[in-house]
Amino acid sequence: MTISAVLFDVDGVLLDSAGAHRRVWDAWSAARGLDPEKVWELTFGRRPEDTVRDVAVHLDPAAERRVLDRLLAQEMDDIQPVEGARELLESLSGSPWAIVTSGAREFVEARFAATGLALPAVQVYGSDVHQAKPAPDCFALAASRLGVPASECLVVEDAPAGIQAAVAAGCIAVGLTTTHTEEALGQARVCVASLADVRQLLTGYGFGARPLVR
Repeated sequence: MTISAVLFDVDGVLLDSAGAHRRVWDAWSAARGLDPEKVWELTFGRRPEDTVRDVAVHLDPAAERRVLDRLLAQEMDDIQPVEGARELLESLSGSPWAIVTSGAREFVEARFAATGLALPAVQVYGSDVHQAKPAPDCFALAASRLGVPASECLVVEDAPAGIQAAVAAGCIAVGLTTTHTEEALGQARVCVASLADVRQLLTGYGFGARPLVR
């Protein structure tokens, strides 16, 4: 198996944002008279406006996205890197990698800058594609921008929708069990528990500039 590039989801993979997003969606659901548990189940790996379309067909997705963005802005200081994220990204210096997220550019850029995470040259956001995860478009676009076949891209994802998108794009999907169980990520080629495990996996395939420090 050849790995020529790595594509990372952001929320739940590089940024520990589940708590912040849960508070945002719970507040929004309560204000709209919706069941927060049902709403929350439909948020992972997806654009907020797509979740709104599914749970509240009577609401304007674009307007609700702006409300959700304002709520998220109040939570930004609580969003920190997932353990091992900084070390993993530093180990990939000089190697092809990208972020592929359903989130918004301004939020991701702000949190990466505030927490000292490196941003890659190739970044794909939810607004960059017509159909977001679980459609394969975002990963196909990232592979194209990197100039690498999708079949040689290893994708690190924590959500079923992201795994589904990666598999549909023809990528090698690795499930990170930070927010979901192995069973929920069953379409992944393999599941790992931490970014240290991801780094070890990449090192085993000879990908990355620096080996693991033991």
